Amino acid sequence: MVGVNVVVLAGTVAGDPVSRRMPSGDQVTELRVSVQQPGRRALPLPVAAWHKDVGADAVSELSRGDHVLVHGQLVRRFYRSGAGARSLTEVLATGIRSLASAADQASVGDGEEAD
Repeated sequence: MVGVNVVVLAGTVAGDPVSRRMPSGDQVTELRVSVQQPGRRALPLPVAAWHKDVGADAVSELSRGDHVLVHGQLVRRFYRSGAGARSLTEVLATGIRSLASAADQASVGDGEEAD
């Protein structure tokens, strides 16, 4: 049996990313990426980006409304809370790249340079 777990998302950061330092000292940034579905409303998906895997620079400058390309794998985490056993399915990012907005791309097409 062959198993493939690869996720590639192109979408918009739906809210301000939240960075946390774990007890181990590692840093993780959690964000939601909103992916447009044809004929439907946008689907916000949770993404976890560990700085040691994607690099701190890749996530440090992200903010709400930025267009991003995320690649990684789908994971399901189990944990306990006051309400009992819970689970969360999220994208564990192995890479995040900021994409130029449509306005930036239009200005490049007019002979201007984008930042």
